[in-house]
Amino acid sequence: MPRDTSIKSVLIIGSGPIVIGQACEFDYSGSQASRSLREEGIKVTLINSNPATIMTDPIVADKVYLQPLTVESIEQILEENEIDAVLPTMGGQTALNLAKECDELGIWTKYNVRLIGVDIKAIDKAEDREKFRQWMIELGVPVAQARIANSLLEGKEFAQKIGIPIVIRPSFTLGGTGGGLVFQQDKLDEALERGLKASPIHEVLVEKAVIGWKEFELELLRDAADNVVIICTVENFDPMGVHTGDSITVAPAMTLSDTAFQLMRNTAIKMMRDLGNFAGGCNVQFALNPETEEIIAIEINPRVSRSSALASKATGYPIAKIAAKLAIGYTLDELKNPIIQDTSAYFEPALDYVIVKMPRWNFDKFKGADDTLGFQMKSVGEVMAIGRTFPEALQKACQSLENNATGLSFLSTNRLRPEELLETLKRPQWDRVFRIKEAMAAGISIKTIRELTQIDRWFLYQIQDIINLEKKIAALKHLSEFPVDLMWEAKQMGFSDEQIAELLRDCTADEVYDARKKMGVTRVFKMVDTCSAEFEAKTPYFYSSFERPALA
Repeated sequence: MPRDTSIKSVLIIGSGPIVIGQACEFDYSGSQASRSLREEGIKVTLINSNPATIMTDPIVADKVYLQPLTVESIEQILEENEIDAVLPTMGGQTALNLAKECDELGIWTKYNVRLIGVDIKAIDKAEDREKFRQWMIELGVPVAQARIANSLLEGKEFAQKIGIPIVIRPSFTLGGTGGGLVFQQDKLDEALERGLKASPIHEVLVEKAVIGWKEFELELLRDAADNVVIICTVENFDPMGVHTGDSITVAPAMTLSDTAFQLMRNTAIKMMRDLGNFAGGCNVQFALNPETEEIIAIEINPRVSRSSALASKATGYPIAKIAAKLAIGYTLDELKNPIIQDTSAYFEPALDYVIVKMPRWNFDKFKGADDTLGFQMKSVGEVMAIGRTFPEALQKACQSLENNATGLSFLSTNRLRPEELLETLKRPQWDRVFRIKEAMAAGISIKTIRELTQIDRWFLYQIQDIINLEKKIAALKHLSEFPVDLMWEAKQMGFSDEQIAELLRDCTADEVYDARKKMGVTRVFKMVDTCSAEFEAKTPYFYSSFERPALA
């Protein structure tokens, strides 16, 4: 079906101030959506209380309101402008909550404004924890044993019934705000009170914790004709228990069997088709039992998210841009493929590279803060790296953290003893991946590390490969002895020149650079190819890697 021509003016709601757990990925999505709508000749009005965003630049929208995200501000905009529709899905949970509040007060009806990209029933089903749980049961989708609580007493009674450990999930919050994992009975009251206070409707879900299960997230788009595509499948390096925003994440999924992927894919599509009567984007989170491949649904968000922004950059598929087009009536097959351009947008990306997202923290700025990672997001940013393999992408991400890491290297000369490392690995912290590497180098077995961290063995073996190559390099006596084949292997595994120099101990990074250049070991630049070379891609950005020239 063609575009809805009755929509001539759209209000986009932003996400407000950038705070921990609610970062600038919504600025990325909001800016993209605004440009997408203006391409169609639609007048875009935008409200956001944060001036330090691209979306509030005058060139992005036709009219910008730098005002608090309140019902009063929305009503003022509707009085001053002819608004046909409001798009709240680009502003995170803040925008969805505001859209719901306006609906309850009859604001949208009063000013004859339509909600596009989502509907109120979908917001309730997805964000109200009890409604979500009941909906999943009706749909036949497994969920963890749980019960809703609106008071401390209710929460304690159910927690005692199912036993510790439990997860506290507040309704209608973002970034895991107010959520937490309770391992000890004496911490239960504090966790429940924090969750109830964080929820705008004073409601939490008390859920049996599935500790050690793997976590996956799928990004989906759906149009008015009920076509659904999976844009990206993201896997968490850390198991359940660490918020996605605080976990290293990898795309595409590395350890998912095809059977499990198809089950997850079909379940996600079923959930989105039953979510509500709207066209747009959503993301679905699943936990998977690594022993049985049983899956349970964790949550569904009927909006773009930090993972949507990551998936857009990772695949080259502009999720927010296409979601905005779908919201005004277009179907996927009517839109041009943003990558190939001479086919439709109704396709699922296939990647021939690996993406690693690594969070960044600033615990040194928050003296006394608990640096244990859990269900409430604590990172203040993230880096994204692209490589031909997981080790290459992982090491490139480490090099981008601005914490003096030259790769997956030791961050400190203060090495821990094996018994100290064993204790450290039990508790997720910001430097966990570096400590895992340190533990392996100290001779602690992959089996032991797996038992302590519950991180999939595949990832641990990849880290072991990096260590094995380090040992080969460190065994050399001088840079002049460096074999060409070993240099290629090192660069293809993401080793930086500085990292190699540190291992050799008798040269500088500049000398390593000069030596490898003489060997012919130089960078190549590859396009972010969303179709794995099946079709000619026209993505406007590239990543660097190392690849030996083909033999004539």
